[in-house]
Amino acid sequence: MEERVERNDQDHVLIIEDDERLAELTRDYLEANGFQVTVEGDGARGVERIVSLQPDLVILDLMLPGEDGLSICRRARTDYAGPILMLTARTDDMDQVLGLEMGADDYVPKPVQPRVLLARMRALMRRTDSGESSGDARLTFNNLVVDSATREAWLEGDRIDLTSAEFDLLWLLASHAGRVLTREEIFSELRGIKYDGQDRSIDVRVSRIRPKIGDDPNHPHRIKTVRSKGYLFVKDG
Repeated sequence: MEERVERNDQDHVLIIEDDERLAELTRDYLEANGFQVTVEGDGARGVERIVSLQPDLVILDLMLPGEDGLSICRRARTDYAGPILMLTARTDDMDQVLGLEMGADDYVPKPVQPRVLLARMRALMRRTDSGESSGDARLTFNNLVVDSATREAWLEGDRIDLTSAEFDLLWLLASHAGRVLTREEIFSELRGIKYDGQDRSIDVRVSRIRPKIGDDPNHPHRIKTVRSKGYLFVKDG
């Protein structure tokens, strides 16, 4: 049994889940581990709650009454840049891919193992904590600028709309420009888990990043796929 932690700087987690018992158990577990937790069971209020509360992290169920998790994720991304952790069906790979395409940062299959959920949450929040950013490093590649301190990127001087997970991947690739990063390395660094050879989340994320940084998705010149290995961020010549 985890001891309840009382502190003033608690991270705020919003759980959008219509299964009341699961939501209560998850809330109790997270509160016991030092989080402030708000629960919302109505999908129709999901976007409003995310935008108004601006929590440090959102746990979002896929199947909800009123509005489904995919739609909530897509619409909330306009006004919410924090991490979204989606709960998906265990065997439905398409749900996971669609969730990532809508802007989710990670996903956990149901039924949820509390310790796994907590570990994934902490991994996401560590990466989005600017206090743990890699100094004030700013990388410039001709018309593309990526800044780890502000966790922002600009193309031709215009700010790029990136989710937290998209920025993490872009920064990882850019900070290793000129070197092929394997999927195993990327998974270990960004998700803290081993690559199982099947997960498509990194590929989906790369496909979303490419057009945002001015890369041609069909003939990319900035982020290249290295067959059977991983990805290469190309240095400027």
